[in-house]
Amino acid sequence: MILHLIRHPEPSIEPGICYGRLDILAKNVKTAAERLRAELPPDLPVWSSPLRRCRELAELLHPAPVFDRRLAEMDFGRWEGCPWDSIPRAELDAWAADIAGYAPPGGESPRQLQRRALEFASELTVPEAVLVTHAGVIRLLLAAHLNLPVDRWLEQPVAYAARVVLDLGRPGSGDV
Repeated sequence: MILHLIRHPEPSIEPGICYGRLDILAKNVKTAAERLRAELPPDLPVWSSPLRRCRELAELLHPAPVFDRRLAEMDFGRWEGCPWDSIPRAELDAWAADIAGYAPPGGESPRQLQRRALEFASELTVPEAVLVTHAGVIRLLLAAHLNLPVDRWLEQPVAYAARVVLDLGRPGSGDV
């Protein structure tokens, strides 16, 4: 199966703010959709995170995208909407010490996010699909497919409104 993983366009939020599940708008969605439509094979099914920054793009890429909460970004719990520099240092240090397993207060861990994203992907029955989602979901799907060690999970670069092609039939493939 071939997955075209697309990160939403740049969100309309001040720099330095922690956001994951915040339902915020994205910038330049129409321009991103036009460019991506030209890059994508025609008539592929589209699944998307239900968050607006993905939903709006998915609706421009396909007349009837399917929305699935498992494609939503990581839930940062009480950190959501807070400036990163206001988050208690001890909590950030705890996350750095256990990058896969630590969940922010009231949120979820990267490992939990990866489990739900992999569960979603395992249920797909089409040979090729488009997923409009978030950097966290894309990074953790790539990390699982590329068998990356935990300390490398979050280092995969994923630009806004960019496409990553992941061939699940070819171990170790993931063209960013």
